[in-house]
Amino acid sequence: MGTCVITGAGSGIGKATAIKLSECGYFDSFALVGRNQSDLEATRDSMGAHASNVRIFNIDLSYPERIPEVVSAIVEQMGHIECLLNIAGYTDPTPLLATSLESFELTYKVNVFAPFMFMRECVKYMKQRGGKILNVASTAGMTPRPGWLSYASSKAALISMSDTLTAELSEYGIMVYCVSPGRCATKLRRRLAPEEDPSTIMQPEDVAEVICRLVNPSEACLDGQNIVIRKVIKK
Repeated sequence: MGTCVITGAGSGIGKATAIKLSECGYFDSFALVGRNQSDLEATRDSMGAHASNVRIFNIDLSYPERIPEVVSAIVEQMGHIECLLNIAGYTDPTPLLATSLESFELTYKVNVFAPFMFMRECVKYMKQRGGKILNVASTAGMTPRPGWLSYASSKAALISMSDTLTAELSEYGIMVYCVSPGRCATKLRRRLAPEEDPSTIMQPEDVAEVICRLVNPSEACLDGQNIVIRKVIKK
């Protein structure tokens, strides 16, 4: 077993996944990555005795050039990276004529450039022994979403990146997965749909359940696909 790196681990899907994975026994250590120290500490404390080696790595993903240093620190402190989960995301939902270049760039830095940098840097260490990479995209990257230009296009890019790297990294024994959740009750979703009742949509734990199934070492058939995750809420 090795280390599982989880970005966006301080809240939402990232937090739910870290807690759920700590109960599965697939990995013996976890690197929780995010920009809010107290949120990451809360996630670590929720993992409890299930995870004996959990360390926090603070980074603002709007500065992706800092990622190589973080990955090096993870390897130095924790050893081999077995799994990378790119879960962190950002959105600034505005229509085209109201979208600034700065906002568009920020969305891409967090949603595209940061996953790219984490994958590039982690693969340098993973290629000797193989492992798994999972990227969390969105159904917004698959269908037209007026008013969500920067977010939707960034998630479409992540879907394409995952597809390309599935083929490219297979020679190293690295499997690449992509999941696209539908409406899910996260902080990010509240920015996209502030009037929505979060109790009426899918919860982060539902997505975490699917992620945990995919990173199970015995799973060997579902990489290379964009797996849509939706849940019908009964009224």
